[in-house]
Amino acid sequence: MTDSVAVAAVTFDRPEDVRTLLGALAVQSHTPHAIALVDSGTAEVRDIAAEAPAEVTYVRSLANLGGAGGFSLAILNAIASGAQWVWIMDDDAHPEDPECLATLLAAAKARDLEVVVPLIVAPGEPTKLSFPFRIDGHLTHERSVVEPLGFIEDIGQFFNGALIRTDVFFKVGLPDLRLFIRGDEIDFMLRLRAAKIKFGTVTTVALTHPAGWGEVQLVLGDRLHVLVPESPFKRFYYYRNRGFLTRKHRRVRSFVADVVGYPLYFLKKGDVKGLAKWASTYGAGLRGAKFGPIEDQKF
Repeated sequence: MTDSVAVAAVTFDRPEDVRTLLGALAVQSHTPHAIALVDSGTAEVRDIAAEAPAEVTYVRSLANLGGAGGFSLAILNAIASGAQWVWIMDDDAHPEDPECLATLLAAAKARDLEVVVPLIVAPGEPTKLSFPFRIDGHLTHERSVVEPLGFIEDIGQFFNGALIRTDVFFKVGLPDLRLFIRGDEIDFMLRLRAAKIKFGTVTTVALTHPAGWGEVQLVLGDRLHVLVPESPFKRFYYYRNRGFLTRKHRRVRSFVADVVGYPLYFLKKGDVKGLAKWASTYGAGLRGAKFGPIEDQKF
């Protein structure tokens, strides 16, 4: 019996990326039986969805739900299609080759996994990982270092390309709407671990997604690094959510790394205002504060 797969995708003002994604999904050797596309952008992509080779359930949201809310709504629509698996996609990501989905399914079956995630590589630079892995204590963006491993247990860079068995969502829930962006993927991975869901990264297949290289700031060589998003908007959500998740999941090592790494980073730069902003926002996350409608937030 063929495994049924529904795609859960989100978009926000990236019409050409949506066109590329839908085209890449249409040529998969294992064809998704349904595609749910949630559009929270300022300009609709309804026409692009209607022209796609595969049938798309287009869901227009007049509220900006963020990544977490958009994925949750898309996932629910994908589950409602009756699919056995949900394949999650951001609009600026797409499978590297037509065998991507088939390879992920085969790996899940071979290893008896409920969740599998591909590598994420940079557009135009397929030898470089968009987001680093820590291998033997060192950060690497080199695909050639990670790919030979075949499989990395208990680690995944969610949500791009994550293939998740439908019943997993009934065990661990949907992405947390409160997190909005930057942190919902970490929270989901930690919930998988807490529920003892078997998952990992399949290193022999990849998705293309814009790189986050500029956010990685080394503090003590590559032994200690911090992430500093490029905009005040993203920094607010990343710092707040990281503080919140540190407390929620009792991440002692993460807390120690943050309270050492971020002060060192900002003080080395002489950026006292940046340090104060990080401390205020991170502290709010630790207290479970500064949640609510996006328009109420101060960036």
